[in-house]
Amino acid sequence: MPPSVPSSSSFPPQAPNAPPIASSFSLSSLAHPSRIKQLYLESRQRARVDRTSWDYIMRTGFAGGLAGCVAKTAVAPLDRVKILFQTSNKDFQKFAGTFVGVAYAAREIYRTSGLRGLFQGHSATLLRVFPYAGIKFVAYDQLAFILMPTRESETKWKRFVAGAGSGVMSVLCTYPLELIRVRLAYTTRLTGNHALWHTIRTIYREGEAPSTTFSSPPSASPTPSGAATATATSSAKTIRIIPKGSLFALFPLFKFYRGFTVTLTGMIPYAGTSFLMYGTLHRALQASGIPEEQLRRHKPFADLSIGAVAGAVSQTASYPFEVIRRRMQVGGVAHPERWLRWGETVQAIWSSRGWKGFFVGLSIGYVKVVPMTAISFATWEWGKRMLL
Repeated sequence: MPPSVPSSSSFPPQAPNAPPIASSFSLSSLAHPSRIKQLYLESRQRARVDRTSWDYIMRTGFAGGLAGCVAKTAVAPLDRVKILFQTSNKDFQKFAGTFVGVAYAAREIYRTSGLRGLFQGHSATLLRVFPYAGIKFVAYDQLAFILMPTRESETKWKRFVAGAGSGVMSVLCTYPLELIRVRLAYTTRLTGNHALWHTIRTIYREGEAPSTTFSSPPSASPTPSGAATATATSSAKTIRIIPKGSLFALFPLFKFYRGFTVTLTGMIPYAGTSFLMYGTLHRALQASGIPEEQLRRHKPFADLSIGAVAGAVSQTASYPFEVIRRRMQVGGVAHPERWLRWGETVQAIWSSRGWKGFFVGLSIGYVKVVPMTAISFATWEWGKRMLL
């Protein structure tokens, strides 16, 4: 027989034990619905057996982010009114203090800006809330598992620490978006443009103001030191009112962290108390002797009710910090060149309204936070049941 003729293919001959070269057929088989379903089920099984796996973290994170978005959307109009009250917006101060004022303020916003006005800043809210809520719920799950690996090791103090830690982690990652959201909600039709990108640029450029533009031709006049000073011509020059060498001048991005310290301080009692109450009431319900089948059947209602109680308690415990935080966040409007300090912010609130100033808008806070927390916890639990 004649010797075999080598193949004209550019590929070298395949070794006997080598894996087959991937073809378009094998790649397409990976995207086949049955293969995708198999990968999904395998991932779901890993998530069920290992709470530290990435499968579990990604699923609970998505459930938490979805829960935050659903809850925030449900109360977005109330949130807009509450921020206007907390920051003493001059156009809405006359409505603050009563439940009727909340309705009047919402009606005024609708009259001047339409339905979109009630959801002003909501796009920035959703951009912030999805990662914020996702990180918060994932961090609580992981911290609770580390601190309380067994039911016997659970304590109220550990629940509080896990909740507070999760709140601090979520704020560290998402605070600039929170500041942008507050500025958007604070701005009204009478106080300027409220576009998202305009707000971001405004915050970044706070402390810079255009100089006066003169129509006369440039001229030089001697100064006491002998130097010449030229007047401006057709183009306006930017004059910084931020002192040179200040923190904002060296690091402009720090302008997106106004009120950050008070936010961290207020987050500890808020998130800690919220998860403490939720976990404690859930454990008490399970130990109440109610049949497990009945508890499972009414779990969505139980999640909503327990979440509502947790929201009311945590809102009361942390509300003064929230008022101080809002004032510091919008402080760049009046004082763009520097930080507003804790002391002067507290003094300004006390001088204008006394101790009641630290609880202005608390009634609308209850109306907003109680259903928001209830919806958030209930949606999170529902999402975990669906994904795990």
